[in-house]
Amino acid sequence: MIRKCLFPAAGYGTRFLPATKAMPKEMLPIVNKPLIQYGVEEAIEAGIFNMAIVTGRGKRALEDHFDISYELENQIKGTSKESYLKNIRHILEVCSFSYTRQMEMKGLGHAILCGETLIGNEPFAVVLSDDLCENAELGVLSQMCKIYEKYRCSIVAVEEVDMEDVSKYGVIAGRIIDENVFVVDNMIEKPSKDKAPSNLAIIGRYILTPDIFEILRHTPPGKNGEIQITDALLEQCKKGMVLAYKFKGARYDCGSVDGFVKATNIFYEKFLKGEMF
Repeated sequence: MIRKCLFPAAGYGTRFLPATKAMPKEMLPIVNKPLIQYGVEEAIEAGIFNMAIVTGRGKRALEDHFDISYELENQIKGTSKESYLKNIRHILEVCSFSYTRQMEMKGLGHAILCGETLIGNEPFAVVLSDDLCENAELGVLSQMCKIYEKYRCSIVAVEEVDMEDVSKYGVIAGRIIDENVFVVDNMIEKPSKDKAPSNLAIIGRYILTPDIFEILRHTPPGKNGEIQITDALLEQCKKGMVLAYKFKGARYDCGSVDGFVKATNIFYEKFLKGEMF
């Protein structure tokens, strides 16, 4: 049903300077894998094998990571270290990767619009790599794909956050129609606490129908002077239906230092137990 996954990856990663001065924030490692690889693996689990990545200047490391390194592989061939590349080799075997550039940083909505040339006229998933998600039974994208199969409309993943933190997120209001599934009536980008319609915050997982591109083309700059995907989705609500899904699992905000360190500690414990590679 969903064949392509879009990764907006053109941001500067300013909260991790100076580390991100020459390295994409999507390449920051959680134990032994970069953030973007976790997102790609989540997409693969959901049956998605075409990865579309929106990059920017200084992001060549992303393309190099999802490519063969002949010198490295030849150097460690036949040694015990060769097993370290098992996962990334599998990804390269089963996936295709395409890239385009976001020339100017004009917001998430603009980054998604830049990906239109890679997506075409079909529904697609969106993963923000700095939102690292995990669930023992079924990944967040897999959960959302099942919902898409039933309702065939745009879906945003949401989680409950403290009201003191709503100003960091897009926030939705809606009515429940299924287990943990809401029809969105309203959504506001980074509202103040007193103007937030709920504490259900949008996190970095979306399934979008292709009409979102035309809506984004006509969406004026919103919060912070950027083209917000939240504003475009609100317009899509008026023309049809957008769902919010309160997903099962844990999410770590690896775009913040606190969230990154928390995820590293938790995943390191899994690594020691042999639960990840």
